[in-house]
Amino acid sequence: MSRKKQTLGEFIIENQTSFKYTSGELSRLINSIRLAAKVVNHEVNKAGLVDIIGAAGDTNIQGEDQQKLDVYANEKFIQTLTKRNIVCGIASEEEDDFIAINSQDENNQNKYIVLIDPLDGSSNIDVNVSVGTIFSIYRRVTPIGTPVTLEDFLQKGSEQVAAGYIVYGTSTMIVYTTGDGVNGFTLNPAIGTFYLSHPDMQFPVDGKIYSVNEGNYVHFPQGVKNYIKYCQMEEGDRPYTSRYIGSLVSDFHRNMIKGGIYMYPKSSKNSEGKLRLLYECNPMAFLAEQANGKASDGFTRIMEIKPTELHQRVPFLCGSKNMVEKAEEFMQNA
Repeated sequence: MSRKKQTLGEFIIENQTSFKYTSGELSRLINSIRLAAKVVNHEVNKAGLVDIIGAAGDTNIQGEDQQKLDVYANEKFIQTLTKRNIVCGIASEEEDDFIAINSQDENNQNKYIVLIDPLDGSSNIDVNVSVGTIFSIYRRVTPIGTPVTLEDFLQKGSEQVAAGYIVYGTSTMIVYTTGDGVNGFTLNPAIGTFYLSHPDMQFPVDGKIYSVNEGNYVHFPQGVKNYIKYCQMEEGDRPYTSRYIGSLVSDFHRNMIKGGIYMYPKSSKNSEGKLRLLYECNPMAFLAEQANGKASDGFTRIMEIKPTELHQRVPFLCGSKNMVEKAEEFMQNA
């Protein structure tokens, strides 16, 4: 008889003692993200049947066109986290500024803040390609019981207490870490329960996939161009395979399972890089390092970069350790 698979709820309860803060609040917070993920998953899966796809007609703080599902996912995650009275602050890629929760309530003892990209890769939704949600959790640094400030959100990635993503694809998965390895849970849509399907996820040390938008090749720094040519060279186990979905969650998820590197370097079009440090790079870097991978901007460990603004962009290389180190070597020697 096969062993009964462990549910996400059971896993959280069983493993909360391995987390250095064992008050139970973080467990409730992960459970809230799980609930919001199921609501958003339901809308994503019926997107072609209702008026939920296409542009919403607005742009976000990044200057990007908001999709209807961007707006919907943003609202659902904020509503769920706010109503359950678990967090003291939220910052979203879709919002101009952070949101202070119960900032006038002196009895508010919540310790955690959440940074979230509600729907990564949403430009793919119209063509039925996998999209995702990315989240990052910190303990606040300002005194408990006072309104949160920008200082609470501008923390280095090394200060994260948890991070993860939800991928809405052929199956829906939550993958997360609290600093004690990475585990993946797959949704059984028939009963609405997430089950542990990918325990102790690890990046292979080497891989054969490189993920980068090669349409921007002419705009990349010389070191990145040299590394791409290296990937394409006929030598040893190369050429590598090029795979680029355009959804960070999907590309990262595939590379963690199969082995590979994801790159979104700076370019002449995006001199600071394109991805957001707080909403995308830090949480993915935390996951990568917990899964035996590596993440950097080509020169510096991502999680050591001190943020200076809420929507800061940085170059991003992430994936199998040997591949990232080889890319760094090309960039530093260019």
